[in-house]
Order: sequence, then structure tokens, then C-alpha cells
Amino acid sequence: MDAAPSPASLHHSATGSSSPGGAADTRRATRGLCALNFFMADMQAGIGPFLGVFLQQRGWQPGAIGSVMTAGGVAGMLMTVPAGAFIDHTTRKRWVVVITGICTLLASFLILWSQSGLVVTASQIATAIAGAAIGPAVAGITLGVVRQRGFNAQNGRNQAWNHAGNLVGAALSGWLGYRYGMPAIFFLAALFGVFAIISVLSIPERSIDHRAARGLEGPHAGHAAAGQAQGLRTLLQNRPLLILAAALACFHLGNGAMLPLYGLAVVGAGKGNPAMFTALTVMVAQGVMIVTALAAMRLSAQRGYWLVMLVSFAALPLRGAIAGSVIDSWGVWPVQALDGIGAGLQSVAVPGLVACLLDGTGRVNIGQGAVMTIQGLGASLSPAIGGWLAQLFGYQVAFYALGGFALASLALWIGFAGLLRPACAGTCERPASSLVPEGA
Repeated sequence: MDAAPSPASLHHSATGSSSPGGAADTRRATRGLCALNFFMADMQAGIGPFLGVFLQQRGWQPGAIGSVMTAGGVAGMLMTVPAGAFIDHTTRKRWVVVITGICTLLASFLILWSQSGLVVTASQIATAIAGAAIGPAVAGITLGVVRQRGFNAQNGRNQAWNHAGNLVGAALSGWLGYRYGMPAIFFLAALFGVFAIISVLSIPERSIDHRAARGLEGPHAGHAAAGQAQGLRTLLQNRPLLILAAALACFHLGNGAMLPLYGLAVVGAGKGNPAMFTALTVMVAQGVMIVTALAAMRLSAQRGYWLVMLVSFAALPLRGAIAGSVIDSWGVWPVQALDGIGAGLQSVAVPGLVACLLDGTGRVNIGQGAVMTIQGLGASLSPAIGGWLAQLFGYQVAFYALGGFALASLALWIGFAGLLRPACAGTCERPASSLVPEGA
């Protein structure tokens, strides 16, 4: 499937000029990216937060539900770095989204066929492996279309549209689940997947500069030979990147289980309709994320990424405290609004920051995958930890413990502020102090 970048592509990347198809293709590509991000919401994670309630209705316990989610998280975590490396290498990025999207939908439908432990675990592993490639692929396509100078703004729009898609998808899922039963949600996810595939294919292939898509463009482009960047070494030499990954791992260790566990707690207490309440948890968070993604785009450009990430980390301890204190249907509003703040800010800041830190290395997408791997380590362990804490000690203790994990993120982010603030300044001018010398 791979093909070497054409000489025309290399020329346009090196000169910073527009794509061979010109401004019209770029406009068409950015519209396609917005549509893709809207419709890929359901495609990226299968039925997502509805899975826990679906399995609970069929006799599954919280610990077992958390364990199969963790199995999927571990599989996805192991695949994100290879997926990022492949995205850096391939010139068929659009087809990566198409193929992995189809695999995600087929894996989700397996759960309708059987709810046995083996089938559900296999489905979650397949979904996670496919989903591991979608994020880096979309980030790579975006970077290839708008280049480094336009990435922050376009990524902010991408995320706003993605959260809008999650909001609409959750609303429709809740209504369909209430009216026709939980299996209807699977068919809605399939419909969104079809539109996502149409959207990504509407992006003109000639509008994607594949050298720019891997970070070989801009002020640091001379630091790496074309196609020969030292991926692993580059990542290990970038200290701000390592601190970012560690802070995100701690954050997602607490955050990963919060949404499905809160849905299980309220529904299990008989205080909400399974489909409608689960939909509401997603809708509240995604509605807030639309606003915070746009705010993060502006704030990161004006004040840098450090402050954006600090606010996102601070939201989780407060969210855990409220979730543990208010296990009731109305608690979804403050609990999920805080989720929207934390996740919405990070959805813009993390890809933008990674793209800046690795600008010129030719390893932007493997860097995106590496950061996803480390934060996935936390997210994959979170459902199992949260599920067993809830089963053994009750939901209240589980929420307090999960919220407490983010304190480590805050400690890292504030403790290394002297190093991180310059590196997170909102531009791609990385300070020399952020890198270990070549011989180290």
C-alpha cells in the first residue's frame, strides 16, 4: 500500500507552499476533516460508555466489566506506537481510517451476537487495536493538510466537531435505546461509521503533504533526514515530552473509569433509565467539550499549553469528590461538566503540544502514538481498579480514589514548571534545555 512521497510533494513541503491542488483542495480537505471528526465519534470506540450498562443488563458485575475494558485498553496501548510509526511512514493515511473504522464496527457487532466473556474480550481488544490507529491517522492528515502553522487552529476545530458528534450520537443513542432497546445503539454506530468513511474519502489525496504530516516541515525540518529520523531516541531525548506522558498516565489512571462507573452507580441504584442516563452523561460532557476545545485553541495560542494542561489536571480531583458525594441522577451535571473541562482542554492541547515538541524530527505521529501509549497505560488500568474498588468497598470509595490519582499529575506539572513553561509556550520554538545533548 505504501508509496514514496512524490518529488512534487517534497518540493511543496520544503518550500512551505500550498498543496498541488491549491487553496480549493485545502478548503475541501478542512471541511472533510471537520465532517470526519463529527462522524468518527461513534466509530472510534465502538459503543463506548454504553457497553458497561449493556453488559450490566445481562448479568455482568462491575469487576468483570472493568476487566474486559482493561483488556481492550492494554491491547490499544501496545499498538499505539507501532500505529504511529506506520502513520509516519505510509502515504495511505485516509485508508487507515477506512479500514480501522470497518474493523471497529464489526468488532462491536460481535457483542450483539454473544455476550460471553471470551467474545466480549475479543471484541474490546479488536476495537482498541483498530482505534489506536485512528487518532494518529487523523492528526497526521490534519498536519499534512494545514502544516505546523495551521495545526493548532484546525485541531481545535476538529475537536469541537468531534465533541459535537459525540453529543449528537449520545442523544440519538439514548433515544433509540429508550425506544427500541440497547441493540439499536449498535446500528446507529454503524451508520455514523459509513458517513465517517465517506468524509475521509472526500479529503483530496493531493492536499496531504506527507512530509509535513510527519513533522518534516518548518523551522526544525533540517534536524532530520527525510524518512530516517531516529524515532525512539528522539522521544527519549525530549524531557518535556516524557513529563507530559507521565502526567497524562496519572490523570487517565483516575479518569478512565469515572464515566462508565458513574453510570453504573446511578443506574444500579435505580435512579436513572439505563440508556437515557448513560446518554446524558455523554451529552453533558461533550457539550462542555465543544466550548472548552474552542477556548483551548485560543488560550494555548495566547498563553501557551502549560496553563491549559494545568487547568485540565485540576478538574479531576474535584470531579472525583463530587462523584463520590452525589450518586444521584442530578449529579451528572457537575460530574460530567468537569469531565468536559478536563478532556476538552486536553483534546486540543496534547496533540498540539506533541506536534510542537517533535517538530522537525520526522516522528510526530509516532510521538502522538507514544504519548497515547503512556496515557493508555493509565486508562487501561483504571476500569479494573475502579471496578474492583467499587465491588469491594463501594462506589463512593472508588470515586474518591480515582480522583486522587490526578494529584500526581498536578505535582509533576507544577514541580517541573520551570522546564515545561518554555516548552509549552504555544509555539514550535523549542528551547535547547528541553533536549538532552546528542551524546547523553
